[in-house]
Amino acid sequence: MKQRSDHPDLAAFLTEISGFDAVIDVRSPAEFAEDHLPGAVNMPVLSDAERARVGTTYTQESPFVARKMGAALVARNAAAHIETSLMEMGGGWRPLIYCWRGGQRSGSFATILQQIGWRVAVLDGGYRAYRRQVVAALYDRPLPHRVIRLDGNTGSAKTAILTELGARGVQVLDLEGLAAHRGSILGETGAPQPSQKGFESALAQALHGLDPGKVTIIEAESSRIGNLRVPPALWAVMCDAPCLVLAAPVAARAAYLAESYADWGMDVARLEARLDHLRGLVGHKLVDQWVDLAREGDLRTLSEALIIGHYDPAYARARKADRGVVLARFEAVDLKAVARKRLADQIVAWLASNAG
Repeated sequence: MKQRSDHPDLAAFLTEISGFDAVIDVRSPAEFAEDHLPGAVNMPVLSDAERARVGTTYTQESPFVARKMGAALVARNAAAHIETSLMEMGGGWRPLIYCWRGGQRSGSFATILQQIGWRVAVLDGGYRAYRRQVVAALYDRPLPHRVIRLDGNTGSAKTAILTELGARGVQVLDLEGLAAHRGSILGETGAPQPSQKGFESALAQALHGLDPGKVTIIEAESSRIGNLRVPPALWAVMCDAPCLVLAAPVAARAAYLAESYADWGMDVARLEARLDHLRGLVGHKLVDQWVDLAREGDLRTLSEALIIGHYDPAYARARKADRGVVLARFEAVDLKAVARKRLADQIVAWLASNAG
């Protein structure tokens, strides 16, 4: 059976697919890795190499020959999935299956599963139907969420305090967590960033889980987080959102950065390569000094120098175009764990009194 894809919005789409026992993506591993439906598992009926081979045969030899080749491969791979992943499923199991556009790959796999007796549905329009919903939600429609940005110069422990707020029941959206990047020149976490489509899927799902009637706290970011772009609908909300500002002395922020970015000290060559990207912004003399500090392993002094020579001036330039009103400032003399918890408590108290 076909599962319709003409839902009025992404929320309705996600709600409907959540009613299935499993969501199975039968596209190739590379297609799945770029992006997929929330909660989907990959059971490819053609590997990346097999898909390329069938496609080449289709265009260079004959569509008929390609279909024969594809049918044999799909049947073989489907059998392997049944034998390894699906053998324990009971008779009432109800999966939703999709491929790129709801065509031959998903239809072939669904037919085999239906013959076994499972109640299989195929997503009409496939992954493309889902992607259209994501684009509509993040590019074409205004978001209904009430947002307050958590702002503060680099090293103000915004991400850590956002986590503290979430632990206290405040509704938060962790963009850096979704993007696998800390949002600065040294923001790489060691894990690869998702694709732009994967980031947008995760973001759309996170927004779907938020209550638009409650305030959502989002860390102030630029329009890019590492290699990823914040989609226009969310960026518009963030640009107009009011701010809560964290403030701490340079020395406290440098100490926090040195601790947070300790992994960079383990790979000096990688750190030097990142610092080299700043030469066009601040000049060779400053960067040469920073490289010397990196080679000496003095992350704290390096962090302070970066704050003074790069981060704070960059923030000052960005704030000239900031449209958000500052609602309150929260100051700390240090940013150790106790101080961060205290700041989070103060913000929670302010929200309870002022944010409705």
